[in-house]
Amino acid sequence: MRAVFVLFDSLNRTALGCYGGEQIATPNFDRFARRAITFDKHYVGSLPCMPARRDIHTGRLNFMHRSWGPLEPFDNSMPEILKSAGVYTHLISDHFHYFEDGGATYHSRYRTWEFIRGQEYDPWIAMVEPPIERFKEMYSDRHYNVPTEPKRRQHQINREKIRLEEEYPGPQCFDRAFRFLDDNRGADNWMLHLECFDPHEPFHAPDKYKDAYRTSYNGPILDWPKYAAVRESEVEIAEIRANYAALVAMCDAYLGKLLDYFDGHGLWEDTCLIVTTDHGFLLSEHDWWGKNLTPYYEEISHIPLMVHHPRFAERAGTRVVELTQTTDLMPTMLDIFGRPCPPEVTGRSLLPIIDGAKGPDAIIFGMFGGPVGVTDGEYSYFRYPANLFDEQLGEYTLMPTHMTGFFNSTELKTMSLAHPFDFTKGQKLLRFDALNEARRPPGLDGTKFGAFESAIYHNANDPNQLKPIQDSAVEARLRDAAVRILRGHDAPREYFAWMSLDQTAAISSVQGRK
Repeated sequence: MRAVFVLFDSLNRTALGCYGGEQIATPNFDRFARRAITFDKHYVGSLPCMPARRDIHTGRLNFMHRSWGPLEPFDNSMPEILKSAGVYTHLISDHFHYFEDGGATYHSRYRTWEFIRGQEYDPWIAMVEPPIERFKEMYSDRHYNVPTEPKRRQHQINREKIRLEEEYPGPQCFDRAFRFLDDNRGADNWMLHLECFDPHEPFHAPDKYKDAYRTSYNGPILDWPKYAAVRESEVEIAEIRANYAALVAMCDAYLGKLLDYFDGHGLWEDTCLIVTTDHGFLLSEHDWWGKNLTPYYEEISHIPLMVHHPRFAERAGTRVVELTQTTDLMPTMLDIFGRPCPPEVTGRSLLPIIDGAKGPDAIIFGMFGGPVGVTDGEYSYFRYPANLFDEQLGEYTLMPTHMTGFFNSTELKTMSLAHPFDFTKGQKLLRFDALNEARRPPGLDGTKFGAFESAIYHNANDPNQLKPIQDSAVEARLRDAAVRILRGHDAPREYFAWMSLDQTAAISSVQGRK
């Protein structure tokens, strides 16, 4: 068996025609949906980027134990399991977070890997004295104070070296994938993971993709919104959304090239192709930008997934309505190659579900330091911590790094030795207090809790989740489902207290843990 796993970043389900999107032309995503099996109730797990990838590697949620961080020494890793079983695993990516301190153990789990430089603030191009005044004229400074922010400045510097379409990192990723396929399509027993940072912000695409989405905006470049409440004018909002549309259009065009390659070389008969994303993105819906600060509305949590497997060729163009989520990708890939799942895996292979098996009755998703989302496919419940500053949330890790650096000295002073969890293979962990000197969680969510509160939505009647409802029976059912799932992931006892969930129902699974 062979498999190509394509992961786009921040690809909104509603941007795709095959999911009902009407604002962006996506002929090739739609074309693949006619060839593949499309999952209609596929959701995120742990958020955002690297926590999602830890889910993909390990097949279990991690947001209740850990914020953004590397794979741990005790973690299972899907590509490493396949590699150990004789399956050749190769990663091609321009996702530079793999090469920061908080993601540095992921890429090395593959047999081989390629990294394409230049996305976002990747520290790629060295420019000691950047043209700040020119940047001020080129990039919108109305709301973002762009030139004074080092990460945005690095992006502007990188962009100086990206002019032609073939110089953009996304097209380069696909070019490397075609080279891999040219060299290896005659071989068997391999998995190619093709991961594109696009259409993640900044929404930067060649002009030819923007032509279909021109707006009346006539100011500096405006393609990287802050994760914050909307402050832009209607014209500025339209411009940002148009730039996102252009980037999705480019992703669609290059997916089309991959589909052409499958057509031209007969790969459909013996090669799986999986296309999905890690999460969505708010493009001014709910009057917010981004994915971190709000409840995990449908635009963020409900994501696309399309799967082609030669075994299910007669099911082409059909749809699955069972609940699935990111953690299911790991056991699915092991199943494709006939490998058993480690006992720590909580996700489920998608192949039996394609064959008609039932999915779970509910799933949860979330971000460390943020609310927890629960859905049964009909209703969604976002539960915010009630005891934000009364309970001490802890981080459990053997790899004390955040996104771009080590834990600081204040955090390190809170370190204690914690008992093993049921997924750490008997290994004790280090526990760190997650609150900083200001008594705020380190994640982005904790600084914005005042803007939101727990809410329930009926997804069928209110697909845009604009009208929260009051229903104590639904709330109790989803709350109990969350407790059950958290217990199944051996969540720390303090997490239940922090979320004001029934601690007594969870003590048995975390007895004796601080």
